[in-house]
Amino acid sequence: MRDTVVFTDHTFDDLDIEREILDEVDADLIDAETREEPLADLLPDADAVIVMYEAVDADLLDLMPDCRVVSRTGIGFDNVDLDAATERGVYVTNVPDYCIPEVSDHTMALLLALARKVVDYDDRVTAGEWDEHAGRTMHRLAGQTFGLIAYGDIARAVGEKAAALGMDVIAHDPYVDPADVASGVTLVDDLSDLLAEADAVSIHSPLTPETEGLIGADELAGMKETAFLLNTARGGIVDEDALAAAVREGAIAGAGLDVLAEEPPADDSPLLDLDDVILTPHAAYNSAESVVELREKAARNVARTLAGDVPDYLVNEGVLD
Repeated sequence: MRDTVVFTDHTFDDLDIEREILDEVDADLIDAETREEPLADLLPDADAVIVMYEAVDADLLDLMPDCRVVSRTGIGFDNVDLDAATERGVYVTNVPDYCIPEVSDHTMALLLALARKVVDYDDRVTAGEWDEHAGRTMHRLAGQTFGLIAYGDIARAVGEKAAALGMDVIAHDPYVDPADVASGVTLVDDLSDLLAEADAVSIHSPLTPETEGLIGADELAGMKETAFLLNTARGGIVDEDALAAAVREGAIAGAGLDVLAEEPPADDSPLLDLDDVILTPHAAYNSAESVVELREKAARNVARTLAGDVPDYLVNEGVLD
């Protein structure tokens, strides 16, 4: 008898990649996006689910008593209740090592756009203004300090690119082993010290109860007036009202954000009307190559589970106890 996998929600044109991989383990894939039935009606027979944005809580898990794995198509997994899944013996997986080149490139693109006033110059030229002096005063990046909040794989790649621009790289991550820090990167014990020292602060931590609202009014007040804040991690890590106020009042020089607490932002978001804030639509991950990698690895997590193996990217390792 073939297993059943439900893909709850996605943005792909088809699921050919996933079907080919799951067919190797005799599993059928149901694309909930194309079905008229409510999702709740598709789940009771599910042996596994793949999710993109769908919230997987205890109630949803209880709808599928035979489910063995919830495979998240992404790095973050804050839309899945880990405790509830672990209590029910359900694996939760993600794809933590995809889109590292893309997100690190995007982070640096935001910094360069801010530091070189690319968007502002383009707006002015498009409006008929040709004034190279309008961008003063800018500062060269070489010799400045780049601060990383968290030091995972993406942060490491960002640090390498910042160093290639001649920047000094510092990082704050209470969970990292100093032996795992790249040569030339300085670990900073206190977040406040990193914020005070850095000319650009880049966030790369997951969204957890500990990191929610991590960067608020007090933290922004501790940054340099000439510093930029970059966030390609999760929007909830930053207090957006406090950030808007800090930029508006000149407490920091600007911000580049690929993620927001509410996506898309409300029409009255205070970040939308600020010239020194650059927003992109949670697109840092995006490339033809990264999307294929993501889909293949998310499907492989399910295939390995259904074959009786532990998946490569298990998040809730407590389920093995």
